[in-house]
Amino acid sequence: MAAKITIQTLLDAGCHYGHQTRRWNPKMKPYIFGERNGIYILDLKQTMLGADAAYTFLKNVASKGGRVLFVGTKKQAQEPIATEAARANMPYINQRWLGGMLTNFVTMRSRIKRLEELEAMVEDGRMAALPKKEQALKNKELLKLQLNLGGVRDMTSLPQALFVVDSKREENAIREANRLHIPVVSLLDTNSDPDVVD
Repeated sequence: MAAKITIQTLLDAGCHYGHQTRRWNPKMKPYIFGERNGIYILDLKQTMLGADAAYTFLKNVASKGGRVLFVGTKKQAQEPIATEAARANMPYINQRWLGGMLTNFVTMRSRIKRLEELEAMVEDGRMAALPKKEQALKNKELLKLQLNLGGVRDMTSLPQALFVVDSKREENAIREANRLHIPVVSLLDTNSDPDVVD
């Protein structure tokens, strides 16, 4: 059961603050309530409608057994993305979006296989039998793969939807999803382009 979103909870969380008035996207005008002290104020009624539509859509995708890829590489979003995606048993990216993650999915799967090979080497002791230099190189590769692909290791096919925390920062992920006609749900700010998300 999801927590009920009210205007008061959005106000308390500071969701009504946008960017400075000089940094905005004119396409966001219908979602802006006004301006105060050089900062745009978002229309929380529109925010609630959007949040409700996003919740309904994502709930529908998940109820049909679809996978939603959570994407949030901002420092503030990394931990919540990993926690909530794990809670929902969904894949996530919270470190760095690797180019071709969706559009070159076959290669991405081969990197996940490599990650699993390296982990198997550590498990059965083959890694310890290697010379020190080779061991160090393979450990470095293992850590890098775990960091970048750990959240998507169980993703065997393309996701049915993307949930993106910052549409500005994750524009490569959104571009790949749009190219493959994967629906994108995103949090938008006054400087975002609402046309690139669904």
